[in-house]
This record gives sequence, structure tokens and C-alpha cells, in this order.
Amino acid sequence: MKQSNNCLNKISPQSKLSKSVKDGWLVKRLGDVCEIARGGSPRPIQAFLTDSETGINWIKISDATVSSKYIYSTVEKIIPGGIKRSRLVKDGDFILSNSMSFGRPYIMRTTGCIHDGWLVISNYDKLINQDFLYNLLSSKFVYSQFEQLAAGSTVRNLNISLASKVILVIPPLPEQHRIVGILDEVFEAIAKAKANTQKNLNNVRELFDSYLNNIFLHTGAGWVVKRLGDVCDFENGDRGTNYPSRKFRVSNGIPFINAGHFVNSTINLDNMDYISKEHFNLLSNGKICKNDLLFCLRGSLGKFASVEDINEGAIASSLVIVRPKDGVVSKYISAYFNSLICSKMIALYKNGAAQPNLAAASLKLFIIPVPPLPEQHRIVVKLDALSKETKRLEEIYQAKLKALDELKESILDKAFNGEL
Repeated sequence: MKQSNNCLNKISPQSKLSKSVKDGWLVKRLGDVCEIARGGSPRPIQAFLTDSETGINWIKISDATVSSKYIYSTVEKIIPGGIKRSRLVKDGDFILSNSMSFGRPYIMRTTGCIHDGWLVISNYDKLINQDFLYNLLSSKFVYSQFEQLAAGSTVRNLNISLASKVILVIPPLPEQHRIVGILDEVFEAIAKAKANTQKNLNNVRELFDSYLNNIFLHTGAGWVVKRLGDVCDFENGDRGTNYPSRKFRVSNGIPFINAGHFVNSTINLDNMDYISKEHFNLLSNGKICKNDLLFCLRGSLGKFASVEDINEGAIASSLVIVRPKDGVVSKYISAYFNSLICSKMIALYKNGAAQPNLAAASLKLFIIPVPPLPEQHRIVVKLDALSKETKRLEEIYQAKLKALDELKESILDKAFNGEL
């Protein structure tokens, strides 16, 4: 991959682009039109942090968000003596993350110091309008160059030399102002459309959740409030000497299921762990049956999945099998696990703070309203129909959000090709 970067360095910027670049537009490398420098980290950093009002803003990745354009303030400050061991940036400078949120630009609206995870771009304003440069650095045209230049290393990382090679297409300043005006107007409209679409998406999800929770809040004739242990049997995984530790996993065999295999309340066989049939036969309990529910007792507390298309399998020690008794529909228990009343039961009985956990004995004590069997079937049918409609609408709104993002990219592309 180093050879690729060397080749890129030997090619003139003009030869990298179409000959259709408009008259009066310049093709330059980023390092030719601005100053690029890297941040520095005073060490040990704890010795330089301060709560004093005279402290200097200490800019971290967490001070910037994916959606933000500007950095106005920081959570932490360092003592003035840390400046000489860091890099001071000022209002109007651009900073780029050179690792984590790789290549994402932010405009400074305050002064502060940056650590060595940032690059700073300054002294660009003689040739480039600030907002034009922001849009250009945010475009796929530039980001794809960042990715190509940083390729070949285990961790993608930008440095001054690589960033300096990025090719820019720069129109005259009056044209930059015109383009920025158009982009501001169009992007505002796109942002409003995305906000409305996201609102509709949230409303669809809230409608389903509201219907689901009302099932357990507004009970009718024949309903009985019981404990979960009254309507389900419970079975832990085998936690004895036969527990299949990592060294007993095989590439194919009997599924050995943990909460990481749960996707949308179903068991996903992608990246499934397996144990041999011989080891499976050694297990005394924790073997699944059709219509079982698997409930997570540790870590992702409350996460669950239904056993549907798997004929054989065993569970990890973090799970418990919940097996509905006669007179209770498995999908009704599944609906209960998705409900607000179950969330409140989890909050009531859980233990631990760093890693919340729940004992199977506590799960048995959960309160659950249980209707007659015909009513359970009616509820399940209604929920299935509503779930399908919810997913259909979610797919529509997700597709609209994706289309709006693609529209924004398309408009940026046109802007930097002189087609706007």
C-alpha cells in the first residue's frame, strides 16, 4: 500500500481529475493552500488538568459529535503551562481527527489545545471560504482520498504528510460564496425532511409500544395476575464440570447460544458458536426445545429470543430457558418480555451496578397479567399484524433517510464538479 501512496505523490493533481474542471477553478493539494500541524499531549495528562477559570480548553473527541459542525466549549481544561507541550488552536481553525472519527472536520469557535489525535488546518482563508472548505472536507470526494491515503495500516491514521497530499478543486471566491449559499439552502431543506422522517419513524415505533404496553395495563374479564413462575418452567444452563468453555468450541455442530446471538428477539445463526454432539450429550441441562424463550440474566439484562427454527442447542451460563406451561402461549410471554411492566420488574429485582444481573429465582417472581387462552391467541395475532405493518413502515422511513443522505452527497459532488 505504500507503493500506492508513492504513486499518488508522483502524479500531478491535475492529472488525477477530469479535464472538464471549469475555467478559473484551481486544482491544489491541501498542503499547498493551508498550514497543517499535529496536536501534542502533555504527559502525564492528569498532572495538567485543572478546574480553574484560567485553564485552557482541552479538546477531546468527546467534545465533538457526529452531527456538529462547530466546537464551542470543552469539558476539561489544562493549566496554561501545558500549552508549550501541546498545540494551541484558535477560532476559525479546522481540526480533523486523525484516528477515531477519522477525517471528520470541525470548526473551532473557541481557543484551546489539541492532543496528538487531532490535526489542525489554519491560514487557509486567502484562497478558500470557511464554509466552502467545511463542505469540501465533509464530502465523499475528500473522504475517499483520506481512506486511500491511510490504507495499509492496521489502524487508519492520518498524519501531516498524508493529509497534505489530498487534492482540492477550488473555484474563485465569488463562486465559492454562491455555492455555499445554495448548499446552505438545500441542506436546510434536507435537514427538515430528515427530521420529519425521523419523527414519523419514531411515531411508528411509539404506536406499537403503546399498543403493546396497553395490553398489560388494561386487563379484562377472565384475566388473572400471576407470577411468571406460575405459568413457566425455568432451566439454567449446565454450570458444572461439563460446561463447554472456549476450548471445546468447534466449527460445526450443536449451537451453543449466548445473548450475542440474539437479533430482534430471534436467534441469529451468523457467527454462532458450536459444540460437538458428544459434548452436547454430556450436558445435564440447558438444552433448548421448540417454543422456548431464552432470557439474558447477566450483561445485556432482559434481552431475550424465541427458539423457532433450531431443533437442538444449549445455552451459555448467562442465559436461562423460560418454557411456557400448558395454557400459556409462547408468543404472549414474548410480548410480556417486550413490555414496560417487565422492564419495571427487572428494575425492581436486578442486582449489581457495573454489570447488572438477575437470578432465575427472581425472574420467577415477576408479576404477569394472564388472560384466557383464546384472548392470548387474539392478542398474539393482533401483535403479529401490527409488528409487520410497523416493520414495513420502518423500512420505508429508513429508505427515505438513506435517500436523503445520498441526495446530500450527490449535491456535494455536483458542487465540486462545477455542476451546481
